[in-house]
Amino acid sequence: MRLDKYLKVSRLIKRRTVANEACDAGRVSVNGKVARASLEVKVGDVIEIGFGNKDVKVEVVSVTETVRKDDAKELFRYL
Repeated sequence: MRLDKYLKVSRLIKRRTVANEACDAGRVSVNGKVARASLEVKVGDVIEIGFGNKDVKVEVVSVTETVRKDDAKELFRYL
């Protein structure tokens, strides 16, 4: 699954266009490398997102195309 879509489905970022812009600005990195929105996300990848003065670091636990809002937190694990 594409990185921008994963960020939206997992509810880490609310909209796919915002996720796309964050990737273009270089605020998202996967496994320590700045990532583009088209990067394929796999189980075990570590994603870091810079939100202003706060950084969020998560590990991908599951990759699913669609998920209910309540179950979205099960797609990743905070580090």
